[in-house]
Amino acid sequence: MAMTRVRPSGLFKTRGRPTAAPIRPRDSAVIDWAAYIDGHRASTATVEDAVRLIRDGRLTADGDSAGFVWVGLHEPSATELAELAEVFGLHPLAVEDAIHAHQRPKLERYDDVHFVVMKTVGYVASGPGGAEVVETGEIMIFCGPDFVVTVRHGAHGALGPVREQLERDPARLGKGPAAVLHAVADRVVDGYVCVADAVQEDIDEVEEAVFSPERTDESRRIYRLKREVIQLKRAVGPLAGPLRNLSGRRFVPAEIKEYLRDVEDHLTRVREQVESYDELLNPILQAHMTQVTVADNQDMRKISAWGAIFMVPTAIAGVYGMNFDFMPETQWRYGYPLILAVIGLACLSLYRGFRRNGWL
Repeated sequence: MAMTRVRPSGLFKTRGRPTAAPIRPRDSAVIDWAAYIDGHRASTATVEDAVRLIRDGRLTADGDSAGFVWVGLHEPSATELAELAEVFGLHPLAVEDAIHAHQRPKLERYDDVHFVVMKTVGYVASGPGGAEVVETGEIMIFCGPDFVVTVRHGAHGALGPVREQLERDPARLGKGPAAVLHAVADRVVDGYVCVADAVQEDIDEVEEAVFSPERTDESRRIYRLKREVIQLKRAVGPLAGPLRNLSGRRFVPAEIKEYLRDVEDHLTRVREQVESYDELLNPILQAHMTQVTVADNQDMRKISAWGAIFMVPTAIAGVYGMNFDFMPETQWRYGYPLILAVIGLACLSLYRGFRRNGWL
């Protein structure tokens, strides 16, 4: 027999919120919303209707809701998120973090609502010359017993494909909000993998250019890559703790815990990969600077060698340019050709000597 569920006082308080202005995604930051019952989507006119459908519906044998509501937002305003906070009973501190963004990856619990922050990354062309840089965004997830609210900041990490993929797998979606939490985390970590692979390709190109016979100035590109690696480390590294903690939460079904551990394993591999990039770029930069120093020394030796060669005719011409009457061989018919021959032999001897020693 179907049972009518009493609305929990902590999750569905209106606090005087006007009911004449329902939340509509086409006019606000709400991208999509739906109620999911036994893994199947049930479309409703408003978010409030979706919440009522779930909370007024039947219960499972454990007394939990047989479904949940998933609301997705992109860069909401304070007013829009405050409306949802009243509908779902979200904690003010978590709501403030979700509005202002720029948070470290973390996992916090407010009563029976878990608040998760993840960094999203993208490798996009930006700046002069189309140089690629790591751009970051954020995804905040409010995960309650019968709802999931995802708040996305930035241009990366769109969750539309995640929702579509889950809707094609009702059995998995029927596991509840934890299934959405895993799918979002898996999407975020997959983004890390793609960006890390793209950075790896750029590092390989720089390494090949540094050790190529051609002389190129790669210092600016190496410094840029080091900056992007640091940006990537800031996104990847801090997420390990929250993912590990999620795997031990009681609200996460055993099957989803296995999936979360798999995501954590992928994250560990990406984190080790990114850390190796920083260790690899340091010797590449040192090798490049050493090559630049060696090249500069070679140029200075060449300049010094040619300067010494040209000093010989300059010195002889300077002596004979003093125009004294009694100068050696000035009155001899073959004096001028003899001096030219002496200059030529001296320059040739110096050239061969510098050439033999590797200065030219």
